[in-house]
Amino acid sequence: MKQKFPDQELICINVDKVYDWVMKESTFDYFLPAAPLTFAGITSATNMIDAVVSCEVTPAATNPFVILRRENRSFMIDGRSVCLQQLTIQKNFSLVLLVTLADGTVLRGPAQTVSRSEQVTLCAPEGTDIMVEYTDLDCIISSPGVPALNAATQQITFTGLVITITTCQSIQSTYPVTVEFLADYCEPRADLAIGACPPPAKPAQCHAVYPE
Repeated sequence: MKQKFPDQELICINVDKVYDWVMKESTFDYFLPAAPLTFAGITSATNMIDAVVSCEVTPAATNPFVILRRENRSFMIDGRSVCLQQLTIQKNFSLVLLVTLADGTVLRGPAQTVSRSEQVTLCAPEGTDIMVEYTDLDCIISSPGVPALNAATQQITFTGLVITITTCQSIQSTYPVTVEFLADYCEPRADLAIGACPPPAKPAQCHAVYPE
């Protein structure tokens, strides 16, 4: 029997129960295909001398992750046999190349979809939902390769360009449940007294110089 205090009510709410939660770090290389990419802003005077190539990576706007497989696996933990699930998760990213020319002009390339599949073991039985959030997501150009500029078509072809993508992920398995507990009802706070008019004020005087 729950002990009930004055002004408390038994409340039922819908929440997501966390079945399991891990943090996973992953680094992988992406080898850019040697295909021409269109960069707006290229003119006949554009050249790649002293140009610097960089990149931006974000989760894909559509299907940032997809659960490809969910397989039951038995593990011995503290002397007990425990059934966990091995998930194969496909992560989809949007990758953009940027070329900074010697004069400071930045050329931005088209967004490209990059996919990477990884496996993680969780308590995630069939029916649970999987949530993947990135606490950190970054990319660097680990090998610039050899760029070839075609000003007529406003395209640059990169041969041998390698991009390293680093991810820090929060991966949870959850399931919606209804829970009950005793709670106090919240009361509204007092209104802030911000409508009062300030008293009249006069400019500060310079007593150090006048009057003596």
